[in-house]
Parts: sequence; structure tokens; C-alpha cells
Amino acid sequence: MYSFWKNKRVLITGHTGFKGSWLSLWLHQLGAEVYGFSLEPELDDALFYQLGLENKVYHQIGNLCDHNSILKYVSQNKFDFVFHLAAQSLVLRSYKNTLDTWNTNVMGTVNLLEALRNYKTNCIVIVITTDKVYHNNEWEHGYVESDQLGGLDPYSASKAGVELAVQSYKSLYKQNSNLITIASARAGNVIGGGDWCENRLVPDIIRSLMVNEIIQIRNPKSIRPWQHVLEPLSGYMQLAKKLSDNKNLASAYNFGPNMNDNCTVEDVVRASLKIWPGEYFESFDDEAPHEAGLLKLSIDKAQEDLNWEPKWDFFETINKTVGWYKKVFEGASPLSVTLEDIKSFEIS
Repeated sequence: MYSFWKNKRVLITGHTGFKGSWLSLWLHQLGAEVYGFSLEPELDDALFYQLGLENKVYHQIGNLCDHNSILKYVSQNKFDFVFHLAAQSLVLRSYKNTLDTWNTNVMGTVNLLEALRNYKTNCIVIVITTDKVYHNNEWEHGYVESDQLGGLDPYSASKAGVELAVQSYKSLYKQNSNLITIASARAGNVIGGGDWCENRLVPDIIRSLMVNEIIQIRNPKSIRPWQHVLEPLSGYMQLAKKLSDNKNLASAYNFGPNMNDNCTVEDVVRASLKIWPGEYFESFDDEAPHEAGLLKLSIDKAQEDLNWEPKWDFFETINKTVGWYKKVFEGASPLSVTLEDIKSFEIS
């Protein structure tokens, strides 16, 4: 799969974010021409800057909520592939900034898809949503792609709305030139080195460990499909490659860990402390906004259609993730550690 990307022209929206930075570097290393359209990183020490990506990709600052801006950018460039990652991706922030969450996630996506509507060249578009697009029934079994969409919090609901927009534009593209092929990708809880977002479990763990504070965790028994960031990224890339050969595969796909690697929040903390010693305590807040207690994904469809499999189990995922932060904290170059992880994943 990896040699396929050499000289491909790839647009990544949200390239300055955590997942976007990993994908931008990986595709750059594989020889792709990487173009990025995104807001500025929120933090001065964001992974995007740590990796020096402003000097490795065609870096364009822009807001997808500005339709004319993305229309102009798309019309001036010709892309073989588009990975749409730009989003307001934090559940708790979505309660505080509800309107911004809906605007960014739904209308930002619509603006991009509309800008591509009259494209005169073949282009494959992968729209990244989330495992939280499903109406959560706290089922023990994993959600499959045909399950009911839903979402109680603004983030989850807006991402379910994105899935509906994708379905609509799939129909519109067929009515036009049929040169655009579009699919959606629903990933589990993604972790990995260089994520510094607020109110996310692993960044919160690392921030406490760096200053030798006791880690405070909420919802310790909540179960999530944890996976290293390279796992879903490899899935997105595999999906895009497969679509270049078979447009009939254009649909929604889950990307997550194997079922026995769905673990609790407390499991993540305990495994992390085996790599970087520290202490933790459980924090309960009866007035905290709703978050799902149990969430699992079925990846059978990706396995069968795309020949995609997760490579790293839960413990290797934690080892690579916490190991990244520990090495960087001890003085290693973020770029060298990230490239080391990418190489390790490629040969796994």
C-alpha cells in the first residue's frame, strides 16, 4: 500500500490537528504531495510545529466555514485524494460551544463537498467522522455500519449530521460528472504521541505525570475502542487506495481495535503507569455532561472489504503512546520519535 502514495496530490483538511499532523507527515514520507487547509494550531507546542510540518507540506491557513475561501482553494488546485479531518472534535467543548461545533462539523463539511461538486478531475474523498455517530444503546456487541445514527451531545449529533451530508453529496456527485468518489470513516478513540487537547484522557495523564501530580480521572469504568493513531490512518489510506480500483466500495467503514482490546479508562491509566510511574484517583461529578459508558465497534466490514486489520494490541498501543511522550519529555526529538513509530508500524 505504501508505495502507492508516491507523487499523489493529497489534500488534508485539519492538517494542523493531532491526527492531521500524523497523516501529513506519513504521506510526506511516502512521497505524496501534501496540501493542507486548516485553522492555525491552538497551541504553540502543537504537534504540527513539533514536526516542522509548515516546511514539509503546502500549508494553507483557512476556515472551512468560509465557503468562498475553500471554494477558491479547491478550484486553484487539482487533488487526487482528499482526507477531511477538520472538525471541532471535543465532546465537552461541544456543550460549551454548541453553535461553533455544528457550524464547523456540518457546514464546514458541506462547504468542502460543495466546493468539490463541479470538479473536472477524478478525486477520492474520505470524510472522517467518529465512532460516536451511532445511537448509543450501551450494547455489549460492536456497532456495525448499518446501525442507527444518533448522538446526545452536540459533537456526536453533529458528526451524525455529517454522515447524512455525505450520503446526500454522494447522490449529487453521481448526478453531475461522477468524477468524485466519497466514503466516510468512523474511528474509535484515537490515542498517540503529540495529542495535547483539553479534557482527553491521555493528554491529561501526561500533563499530570510531567509535573509529578496525582492523575485525576473521570468515568473510570467507561469502555472505549482505544487505538493508536496510526491504525485508523492506515485504514483511511487503505480505503482510499481500494476506492481508486473499485468505486463500488464507497460507503461507511468502522476502524477500531479487535474486540478483546476494548478496555476501560482505568485500564488505560494503569497500563500507562507501568511505563511512566505515577498515581491516580477517581473523580466523580454527578452534574458532569453526558458521556457514553460503553462503546464498541465492529470492524468486520473493513476486514472483509478492505483487507484491513489493526496491528497493535492494547498494551502495545499504550506502550507506543506513553513511550512517545516519555522520550520527548526526556529530550528526544518529536520528529525522530514519530518517524520511529511510523517505521515500526509499517513493518509490523
